[in-house]
Amino acid sequence: MADPRISHIELDDATILWRNADIEQERRIAIFDLIEDNVFNPLRARALGHEGPYRLRLSVRDGRLSLEIAGEDGEVLETLVLGLARFRRPIREYFAICESYYQAIRKATAQEIETIDMARRGVHNEAAEMLLERLEGKIETDHPTARRLFTLICVLHIRG
Repeated sequence: MADPRISHIELDDATILWRNADIEQERRIAIFDLIEDNVFNPLRARALGHEGPYRLRLSVRDGRLSLEIAGEDGEVLETLVLGLARFRRPIREYFAICESYYQAIRKATAQEIETIDMARRGVHNEAAEMLLERLEGKIETDHPTARRLFTLICVLHIRG
């Protein structure tokens, strides 16, 4: 029976050089939410008879995102590599807005926090749409899954 979803996700810790408590919390929430509810159907693996669930390992090397897709047994089925040049601006914007959001939580009014959060969601949604475009024809997924994957891509870009 087909089960096109991610059952386990791992980030390449060698890629992540530094993260603060706020970013660590974002990572934990994104991974938890992703595992709880996602749509992930790698088309090449599916064509070879693999129906999921899948294990996913994310890493960034030389400006490219590597998505290593494995079956439940850990056998690597394929590795998809995507250039991240188009994501540089949304990643920078996302970090800037997140920093403002974390500061606002500590001292701003509810209205100010809501305004910043709306901007953060806007950047997040735009980046998720870009990711869906990049995955088209390679991996079928949905918008909530793409949003959570973008959060994890951002975590991989932290340089301290």
